[in-house]
Amino acid sequence: MLLIANAYLMNPADGTEKYCDILIKENRIVKIGERLYEGLTNGQADMAGLLSCNGEGGLEEELQIIDATGLIAAPGLVDVHSHFRDPGFTYKEDIETGAKAAAKGGYTTVVLMANTKPAVDNEETLSYVLEKGKTTGIHVETCATVTMGMQGKEMVPMELLFEKGAVGFTDDGVPILDETLVREAMLMVKKLNVPISFHEENPAYIKNNGVNEGKASAYYGIGGADRQAEIDLVGRDLEIALETGACIDVQHISTKEAVELVRQAKKRGGDIHAEATPHHFTLTEDAVIQYGTLAKMNPPLREEADRMAVIEGLKDGTIDLIATDHAPHSKEEKDKPITEAPSGILGLETALGLSITQLVDAGHLTMMELLEKLTCNPANMYHLDAGYLAENGPADIVLFDVNKQWTVKEYASKSNNCPFTGWTLKGEVQYTICSGKVVYEAKG
Repeated sequence: MLLIANAYLMNPADGTEKYCDILIKENRIVKIGERLYEGLTNGQADMAGLLSCNGEGGLEEELQIIDATGLIAAPGLVDVHSHFRDPGFTYKEDIETGAKAAAKGGYTTVVLMANTKPAVDNEETLSYVLEKGKTTGIHVETCATVTMGMQGKEMVPMELLFEKGAVGFTDDGVPILDETLVREAMLMVKKLNVPISFHEENPAYIKNNGVNEGKASAYYGIGGADRQAEIDLVGRDLEIALETGACIDVQHISTKEAVELVRQAKKRGGDIHAEATPHHFTLTEDAVIQYGTLAKMNPPLREEADRMAVIEGLKDGTIDLIATDHAPHSKEEKDKPITEAPSGILGLETALGLSITQLVDAGHLTMMELLEKLTCNPANMYHLDAGYLAENGPADIVLFDVNKQWTVKEYASKSNNCPFTGWTLKGEVQYTICSGKVVYEAKG
């Protein structure tokens, strides 16, 4: 058994905030209350039977205690957009190292993207990912692709892959251009009651990806990714979602126009969700000039007006998810010229710190509003038993010090492609507990 003592519990699923102890047995929370250790030692009636002492070691041997004085206890974070590169690209990351990065960042549940090699468009690859995920200590879920080989031509057997464990569908990394196929896919996910997530970049408006068409592309003397690439497909897919009633997720939103399109679509109804990444609400295209390929990503970093529009979308609920888009790459790949290097940065280990620093400390969101977008909202979209703290609920908890400053320098990930290396952030994870077990503990 595990007792978390003297924590400040914050549960965005029901808005509860209070000082309390949390008692965990096996993989569930069995009691939330005050002075639970005293109740155990004094044999209180409502605590009877919780502790199964064998008469040899007694209470101290049976019970692990974490003193959480000064720490916030929140539901384990849930990421709906991670790349663990396994199978096929394990020199960048694998399921084990990705899970370690997630645990260090306070995440107990991750939903993986399907753009592996082979892609998760078949039962065998899906089973490989899920089975390997079970050995990591955290909850590893995965999407399957929408189309075979992510070619945008033939839909995968969605019903079969859902039955075998896929929690949703996405061709993330590649836009789906065939409108008829998009509509068919939305109708199918509506039937299955799962989300479909879209990478919204029309290649017709992109000369070189990962760099905004504007100041950044001009600095490098290249053509870039015009904002219209995102606006075009977001507008199309929102209309189809409203028509079909499908649950859709507009991934890693980057432009003020797309934020407004989502805002207006939500007012019309439908089951519409949108993600913001920490890099899109923290950085602008100036970072691509400063950090080079370490700040190259799809969609690219945009202008300050876009960054602020993303923040406004988070504030008013237009954007209801914060997702990392954790995208590891090797140093050799990122050392290539700007037009050749792959897009993407690490995200799992810095997401909470960046969110607290950029959103809470800056006065844009309350801590509870932030946690909602990191826990219960993503869990609810995927119908996961996660993202909340309650008796008889999952023992998935992050304990963090909201006031502690820390410097980004060492990564649990296999890669280190991140522009935030050397940054000082506020809010450090001290413990990550998943299924009742400590899967990460801060050093010192």
